[in-house]
Amino acid sequence: MMETKKTRYDTNPLDPDFVRETDEMKGDGGESDSKTREVGGGTRQVATPERDGGRSNVYSEAPTRRYDNPPLDAPYPSIFVPPTHAPPAEVYQPPPAVYQAPGTFQPPASHSVAGIGLPEKWAAMLPYAPFYIGVVASLLELFLVPRKEVKVRFHAAQGLSLHIAILVIQTLFKVVEAITDSSVGGALFWVASTIFLIVSMARVWKGKPHNIPPLAEPTQWLNEKIEQRK
Repeated sequence: MMETKKTRYDTNPLDPDFVRETDEMKGDGGESDSKTREVGGGTRQVATPERDGGRSNVYSEAPTRRYDNPPLDAPYPSIFVPPTHAPPAEVYQPPPAVYQAPGTFQPPASHSVAGIGLPEKWAAMLPYAPFYIGVVASLLELFLVPRKEVKVRFHAAQGLSLHIAILVIQTLFKVVEAITDSSVGGALFWVASTIFLIVSMARVWKGKPHNIPPLAEPTQWLNEKIEQRK
């Protein structure tokens, strides 16, 4: 029977010829340096990789960088070192906000209204006066003040619309009072409407805008239909 040819890798540590065969394989591989290792009782030269050359010289690697003391040519400054540049000489300071206390609103300078000769703030305030005074003032201003006095005519038309609405609602309460023999609702509405007229006069006197959205259409209609009388 023909014996199978063995290679260098077909070794068995239990084989009595293992030591001799490993010595023969060592002779085949050659020697590269002084490093050896023990294999089954024998020694074999182990080649040293070229990349291990740097490990033999401790000075071949780059030194350790300390971030608390960077070199002068460091591309990035350390976060632990304060900046060396000087702060800007002047720091922008926003202008202080001027506080205006409530109730100190200064209305614009009032001029004399053409047609009636009254100051503008008086002419704009009188249409909201209670007790039918506002009704008379509104009608006079709409008939005498020209259209160039836009602000005065607007308040005159809105004041007249407000007084008409109050009169209509008071009439309805009187009808309810005649049916139910109770005047509580009418009395409460009279007090509320009087307070609203006084508040309207105060707002217009201070120069604040005073628009009543539900009365926008009747106000516009009265302002357009009532012309100045020559």
